[in-house]
Amino acid sequence: MSASIAIQVLPQADNDRELCRMVDEVIAYIAGTGLRYEVGPFETTIEGDSYDQLMDIVKECQHVAVRAGAEKVSAYIKVVYRPEGEILTIDQKIGKYQKK
Repeated sequence: MSASIAIQVLPQADNDRELCRMVDEVIAYIAGTGLRYEVGPFETTIEGDSYDQLMDIVKECQHVAVRAGAEKVSAYIKVVYRPEGEILTIDQKIGKYQKK
């Protein structure tokens, strides 16, 4: 694993129900990428071997939210990238806190 991102997508919505619906569509898109991801209460973390692939996913998340009906989308992104070598995985970071 050479890269991971955490993305919080905040579509403009008329109410919480619509906001959740749009975010659900973004999460469904992320799930469809086939990459390892973890949904949290504020952001979704995705990990992969290609920095460029992850950046393309970040870009597409905005488009998914707009297609879902958002007039405007804000996104907050954290990136860890190590071109040579490995980074800590999701499981290494939080595995010991997961309920079994």
